[in-house]
Amino acid sequence: MTRILSNFAEISANYNLALVDLWGCVHNGQAIYRAAEAALQGFRKAGGCVVLVTNSPRPTIGVQAQLDGMGLARDAYDGIATSGDAAQAGMLMGAVGRRVWHLGPEKDDGFFTSLPDWAKDQPPIERVPFDEAEGIVCTGLFDETTEAPEDYRGRFLSAKARELKLLCANPDIIVDYGDTRVYCAGALAQLYDQMGGESFYFGKPHPPIYDLARRVATATGLKFSEERTIAIGDGIATDVKGGMGEGVDTLFITGGLAAAEFGTDVESPDPALLYKWIAQQAIQPTFSIGRLR
Repeated sequence: MTRILSNFAEISANYNLALVDLWGCVHNGQAIYRAAEAALQGFRKAGGCVVLVTNSPRPTIGVQAQLDGMGLARDAYDGIATSGDAAQAGMLMGAVGRRVWHLGPEKDDGFFTSLPDWAKDQPPIERVPFDEAEGIVCTGLFDETTEAPEDYRGRFLSAKARELKLLCANPDIIVDYGDTRVYCAGALAQLYDQMGGESFYFGKPHPPIYDLARRVATATGLKFSEERTIAIGDGIATDVKGGMGEGVDTLFITGGLAAAEFGTDVESPDPALLYKWIAQQAIQPTFSIGRLR
């Protein structure tokens, strides 16, 4: 049975690596959760390594700038692994062709322009209009504030008829931006799959981003072991499922995406509601906590 914690320090000594989600765990898209920041700082001071593992479609440099802008202390983490990094590598290797249609907002242009050094040895990726594309690179909706996945059904019918493959740079379905819930690239890829199209995923809960996170961690000198690693996040189908798939313990943050399911106090989930909900998901976290602290 999932053990409900009061704070991360109750179990943190059992681990030397924490793979920590960002949105809904460390921040809400607008502000840092200072208790979470302090918990990560404490873990690192005790000798732990923190890798922030996010399904953001942006490469690390973009996520780093976002975190700096929100004021997350640099001593709260050792490195960052993003779905954008993992998906970008897939794109550069030609996963969906080299002439691609970008489905996503202008703010994600860095996915195509902030390239790793090794990209110079790869044939170039060209962004082209939809009618000229060999494949689709999806970083999100064009306008997440006004659109929904169903708005893209017509375009996806055409893409399916042309047998275009879709590279999903962010497998998240939804995210809370402050108090506003918006759709992510994963919702579009999910619709395309349901329509009979083919999508490729690189972020949580899929293996590529965990391979990247391990490499980020070992670059700090850490000797990786599953037994000493914990995955932390508010996505039961991403953070928890992904961590379980990697054979590591998991800490489910109940005060994130699913907070409304567990009572009125986001800091203290109702145990009866929590256990009932977990049973319905058929995904069993090792631990849970209202908010990371």
